[in-house]
Amino acid sequence: MNQEKSYQYVNKPVRKKDAMALVTGKPVYVDDIAPAGCLVVKVLRSPHANAIIESINKDIAMKVPGIEAIFTWEDVPNQRFTMAGQTYPEPSPYDRLILDQHVRYVGDPVAIIAGADEACVNKAMKLIKVTYQVLEPLLDFRKAKDNKILVHPEENWRSLCPVGADNKRNLCAHDSCQDGDVEKVLADCDVVVNSTYHTKANQQAMMETFRTYCFMDMYGHLNVVSSTQIVFHVRRILSHALNISPSKIRVSKPRIGGGFGAKQTVVAEVFPAFVTWKTGKPSKMIFTREECQIASTPRHEMEVSVRIGADKAGTIRAIDVYTLSNTGAYGEHGPTTVGLSGHKSIPLYPRLNAYRFTYDVVYTNVMSAGAYRGYGATQGLFAVESAVNELAAKLHMDPVALREKNMVKEGDVMPSYYGETANSCALDRCLARAKDMIGWDKKYPCTDMGNGKVRSVGVAMAMQGSGISGVDVGSATVKLNDQGIYTLTIGAADMGTGCDTILAQMMAECMECPVDSISVFGADTDASPYDSGSYASSTTYVTGKAVEKACEKLKEKIVKVACQALGCSPDEAEFNGKGVTCLTSGSFISLEDIATRSMCGNTEALEVTESHSSPVSPPPFMVGMVEIELDRETGHVDILDYVAVVDCGTPVNPNLARVQTEGGLVQGIGMALYEDIQYDSKGRLAENSFMQYKIPTRLDMGKLRVEFESSYEPTGPFGAKSIGEIVINTPAPALAHAIFNATGHWFRELPITSEKIAMAD
Repeated sequence: MNQEKSYQYVNKPVRKKDAMALVTGKPVYVDDIAPAGCLVVKVLRSPHANAIIESINKDIAMKVPGIEAIFTWEDVPNQRFTMAGQTYPEPSPYDRLILDQHVRYVGDPVAIIAGADEACVNKAMKLIKVTYQVLEPLLDFRKAKDNKILVHPEENWRSLCPVGADNKRNLCAHDSCQDGDVEKVLADCDVVVNSTYHTKANQQAMMETFRTYCFMDMYGHLNVVSSTQIVFHVRRILSHALNISPSKIRVSKPRIGGGFGAKQTVVAEVFPAFVTWKTGKPSKMIFTREECQIASTPRHEMEVSVRIGADKAGTIRAIDVYTLSNTGAYGEHGPTTVGLSGHKSIPLYPRLNAYRFTYDVVYTNVMSAGAYRGYGATQGLFAVESAVNELAAKLHMDPVALREKNMVKEGDVMPSYYGETANSCALDRCLARAKDMIGWDKKYPCTDMGNGKVRSVGVAMAMQGSGISGVDVGSATVKLNDQGIYTLTIGAADMGTGCDTILAQMMAECMECPVDSISVFGADTDASPYDSGSYASSTTYVTGKAVEKACEKLKEKIVKVACQALGCSPDEAEFNGKGVTCLTSGSFISLEDIATRSMCGNTEALEVTESHSSPVSPPPFMVGMVEIELDRETGHVDILDYVAVVDCGTPVNPNLARVQTEGGLVQGIGMALYEDIQYDSKGRLAENSFMQYKIPTRLDMGKLRVEFESSYEPTGPFGAKSIGEIVINTPAPALAHAIFNATGHWFRELPITSEKIAMAD
């Protein structure tokens, strides 16, 4: 449904609300605003992947001048919880303690140290003596299910939701769904691809590390100021972990220096919160980059096996996907990321005779995984889109033509996407435009440059979602203030995406006022209306609709107050952004005068709070095409051109949508070509800094070109869908395809490094 509409503020490149504060270096981040004198909090981490703590001697460490407290597993509540920021009851199992006698990966917290400064804390940390009973670690996720080594043998482990979890089998989750007889259809196909694809546990590598500042206020409430995407979930998680009432906890966030899903998990908050609750003193915890690398929540490692069958004409008839996901030592987001590996890849091809999707999520003794942009869809799309490209090669068919024949189109029902209908889908136009932009017909499959170098192209499609259907809640409070200006209060967290700005643009469109007339506040659990948080590509679609609904009700209230002054009924009045006009008499009252009247003898509060939750999650779509130059001797890959064409419904702010897309492409390219993690036989991670863990720079990117093919989503605000996550999903399969076209080798494990390419011959 392509309904081109003209808006005054929506679909316009409005400058970000916080732009000037950032470019002028104002103090906006957690460590900028934490006052001097906070206790510095650090944790002693386990050197073993699997061990029982037999004893901890902290006597000498406590004598270090400036040390306030050292806490061990004996000091914390014996009440398990999850650090996953998800709607309650969380699908992720309750398998954590603040500190546990059983440590489960190299980096697991052993003791919390709080002191006057970093120097004394570091000194004390070295003086703590720990005796361990070292156990054999379980490091291979392919061997984890039903292994004799149990990562979580404890009896108080529990799963709140029926996700197929069983700690006595090392299972964090299991499920299977299908439509039709997959085996029968595959047996009847002319061509079948059967391949397995492996993606590793990439780091979000956001510039601002995990950090939290805590203090007790005059009411005895624990105040937590954190770089988090999920203020309301943090409050609930801390309540469970500390075993105190959530009414005694207030969580707020300042400016966030990047999150990408890492901050959808309570990585740092619990430790300074425990210190402040116990000591009554303000504290802060600032993760080092090394801690972010070895003790955070990276992308889930997955091995995705795909069988895909088609007839000789290229009609795809069946897709069978099995995903094995490695949740690591704890189960944060384990049961939920895995679902996207199938449910956001198979639906790209909806006219199947049969499909099946099965998964297992297993515990191992490595750093626990979590949420990362794309949230499982990235891994699944690498596999399925690579398999489609392999199918095209087997059929000797142009992979673009194969997709044109089989891909989802507007109006299609998607059985493997919970039976939803693609009411807004410009994927066919995205594919055609990308093909034209890159000059596909002239460049496919490759061109030998005659100097040991080959130029080639690759293609991939992607889809994501817009919030979690039937679960995510977005809320907004809109208020008319004196002088006729507005306040928009939200619980969603702007983590650099610009959600404060785009939600203000939506409100400006509704209220017919300049964006600068709107002050945006959030997110704060004591002041903001409830919002699930900034994740699952939900803010634009879900919270945006709440803004739209709230504005409509606020206009009704404004008209009601105005009509008392104008002496007419609401049916005879019209709101025009500057005030209200009585259509029968022609009399007019300005917005400023309405605001003034609302403060004197008025019984109608000019403030509205609205919540929104959607029963559907309309997918955005995207096509990515890449042109590379590959050196056959060294295996080096240069990206010459990457074109991305995105259908996100109505782009609310094209500039912000464009930089979102460019950023996601860079992360996807890093995942495909550079970012690697390697554990040794003891479970120690080698890539513990940016010296070892290579993320791409602007110099590695070549030319990035982004365009939009707008559809109109009828359930979204102003026809909008999401854009935050889909943009990371096409680089890996597109690059793997281009490298095959240049070398004749399929690389099914990421990253595809120069060394792997050079040694493939």
